[in-house]
Amino acid sequence: MPVKYSPEHEKSLMSELWDPRIADDLEAFVLFAYPWGQANTPLWDKKGPRTWQRDDLQEITEHLKKQTFAQHVGLDPAMFKKSTASGRGVGKSAEVSWLCDWMLTCRIGSTTIVTANTEPQLKTKTFAEIGKWTSLLINAHWFDCSVLSVRPQEWLREALKEQLKIDSTYYYCQGLLWSEENPDAFAGAHNLYGLQLIFDEASGIPNKIFDVSEGFFTDLTLHRYWHIFSNPRRNAGGFFDSHHKNKAFWRRRNLDSRTVEGLDQARIKQIIAQQGIDSDMVRIEVLGQFPAQGNKQFISNKLVEEAQRRALPDEDLDAPLIMGIDIARYGDDKTVFRFRQGRDARRIRKQTFEKKSNMEIANHAAHAIDTYKPDAVNIDAGNGTGVIDRLREMGYVVNEIWFGSESGQPEYANKRTEMYADARQWLSGGCIDDDPQLFSDLTVPEYYFFGKAADKIMLQSKEEMKDDGNPSPDEGDAFVLTFAVKVARKDNRLARGGKRHRIVEGVDYAVLPP
Repeated sequence: MPVKYSPEHEKSLMSELWDPRIADDLEAFVLFAYPWGQANTPLWDKKGPRTWQRDDLQEITEHLKKQTFAQHVGLDPAMFKKSTASGRGVGKSAEVSWLCDWMLTCRIGSTTIVTANTEPQLKTKTFAEIGKWTSLLINAHWFDCSVLSVRPQEWLREALKEQLKIDSTYYYCQGLLWSEENPDAFAGAHNLYGLQLIFDEASGIPNKIFDVSEGFFTDLTLHRYWHIFSNPRRNAGGFFDSHHKNKAFWRRRNLDSRTVEGLDQARIKQIIAQQGIDSDMVRIEVLGQFPAQGNKQFISNKLVEEAQRRALPDEDLDAPLIMGIDIARYGDDKTVFRFRQGRDARRIRKQTFEKKSNMEIANHAAHAIDTYKPDAVNIDAGNGTGVIDRLREMGYVVNEIWFGSESGQPEYANKRTEMYADARQWLSGGCIDDDPQLFSDLTVPEYYFFGKAADKIMLQSKEEMKDDGNPSPDEGDAFVLTFAVKVARKDNRLARGGKRHRIVEGVDYAVLPP
């Protein structure tokens, strides 16, 4: 037994720390466990957590109260998932440390796993901060800190085994490295006493690690927590998805450094003045917002967000109605029908189908064609030749679109890139629905330069996107297929005069008559 406390004092300390008024109240724990305002400590001039940190701690406490009650009345407790995108210097590493120390101190026998975007970040920054705060704990003598772990001291392990019959094999806070080539090596943590998973600088952690981490939480236990923190540097990946297409499954916060006390606000104002409030540097480093457009991003977030928010224009019945059909390639992919008329790709709702045969899809397509009477039907031929053949047998006129075929514009490497480029131009004035998967499909693909002279722009293929851990962009491809061919406007005024329909030069959407 350490000499710092006598057995009587140790018993008293345990009683205080394990009292529900501290153990089940994270803000109370943080205020009690660290030497706030005490002389000769690093916290001599600090009164406690910052406002945003207190909000977070109170949110977890409220979650714990609700789930404890749910369990008491026989309901399954839900897990806690929180994604925080922040500017720099807000104190997220301190909060990570408190979460680790709280779990170790108040959830005896539990497991906390911590990872980060890189090994140096995990070792020299994240765990260095955890070690610093653990050394300040009122019960620091309970634990042994190393480069990538905090574990109970031998005397505590023995006491838990003898007195509480708790096996300490999985009782620790452990830094865990990951490999994108072997993501399954990251999996496997389970603990009925409680499990906490923390991602630091999560924007740099690939989708595959996010996916395998979902399996950590299959045990139906009260204490299940997944916290992810990062500066929002990338417009793709699991962290980005937690604020976009998967936002329904996460509690979310965008933390603006201008609202955080204790930071050099004069310096922050200077950065904004130099870079501009709309610059990506300010969005990432100050506002806690994702960049408007990543370095290699083909279609910007801002462009898609504005198209999703834009009010619908009046119906333009002269504009051609175009239907795009993207056929599912693999078991998890979906067949998607999307429609666009002029500047409107919202009024007619999309249709999706899973695990349907070509004949079934052809019948659904025929029904949609009969219902909406589109002026053009464009189908991805890569996996849709069977559907195309069947529709033609049924007497329907459809356009066979090969994504890998030659572009009609010399700057693009293939037809798919050209269609996305046309869609990008249209989005500046068009209206789309607020489907989060469509947002992701349009904004995630990156581009690179292709060809002998590297003079052609090539968009990532579906296969390349899936290799990066992204789902097949079925929604996006169905939408851009509506740009595959130019279609004449149904100009009723000209038709009444006996003239042929025409394509308005340069656009295939609604324009005001002269």
